[in-house]
Amino acid sequence: MHEAVTTLLRRERPVEAPVWRSFWDRLREGGLRRGESVALLASLATRMPDRTTLTGLLDSLAADGPAGVPDEVGAAVNIVGTGGGPRTFNISTAAALVAAAMGVRVVKTGSRAYTGSLGSVDLLERLGVPLTASYEETHASLQAHGIAFAGAFVYPAELGLLARGVLPLDIRQLGGFLNALGPFLARLPARAQLTGVADRRLVPGLRHAAGHLARGGGRSVWLCVNDAGADELLSFLPNRVYACEGALEDEFVLDPARLRLRPGSADELRPRDGDPVVRFHEVLSGLGSPVTRETVALNAAALAVAGRVTGDWGAALDAAREVIRDGRALALLARLRSKAVVHA
Repeated sequence: MHEAVTTLLRRERPVEAPVWRSFWDRLREGGLRRGESVALLASLATRMPDRTTLTGLLDSLAADGPAGVPDEVGAAVNIVGTGGGPRTFNISTAAALVAAAMGVRVVKTGSRAYTGSLGSVDLLERLGVPLTASYEETHASLQAHGIAFAGAFVYPAELGLLARGVLPLDIRQLGGFLNALGPFLARLPARAQLTGVADRRLVPGLRHAAGHLARGGGRSVWLCVNDAGADELLSFLPNRVYACEGALEDEFVLDPARLRLRPGSADELRPRDGDPVVRFHEVLSGLGSPVTRETVALNAAALAVAGRVTGDWGAALDAAREVIRDGRALALLARLRSKAVVHA
């Protein structure tokens, strides 16, 4: 059995980057024994690794990162959650479109549904919005629309190999740790990233991952948690934000009362029966509940503030509300869908 697997199982010492690289080499070569991928993922899912192991994992997967990424891609912001928590409509995708309609450059990563709700990739597929397949396509979409939805090419190929290595078992039952770490594994340089964390127990490890990412790329990485266990900012509950700005770390609370946001509940954010595409159009049109509009606006405003487009939360919230009200967010979605039809 590979040293990375046995070390994780015994928990006697950290798994450092050279051992991780050796494991990935063996995985790519098809040299792992049957069950080793399952054992590795099961061990990771049982308990968050120590900091040295986590750093080694991140560094080993970042070693073959992209070169020559267009500057405009690196100047964009990203919003992506860890998955889990209460089922809601896809808040982060709506917030990405609203922020882009405000003039914030957005490159959003995401995945298919992991716990049964509709993932961002599933929703975009139903909407008819294409994912980009390269950094060049990502740059072109940013140039044309101010937003790009990045495809699977931004994630290390090793993640797909691990998923295939556990067949016929279901990766969704074993890959919880890597799904939570996914927002920090995307090879996507960005000015800022907003990541909601559903499971508070993961916060210490993910704070380390966020800090490592921020220091390495000089970017701003915000982690947010709330008492509802949602992996997005909520407009009706206090949200604690752990902000990593390059080498600096800070912590603050977004208080709905101070931001003059309306009271509400998580029930108003749940997916409704019927076509999710129709529901999504209602959200972007401002036809949903006040809590729906305010939650989307808050997340879009956070992208503007984290990305240093503005430092004024009130102005950012007003701008987000305005692009929902005047139809600019919905019009942006229509342009993205028409682009897909043209290229079909």
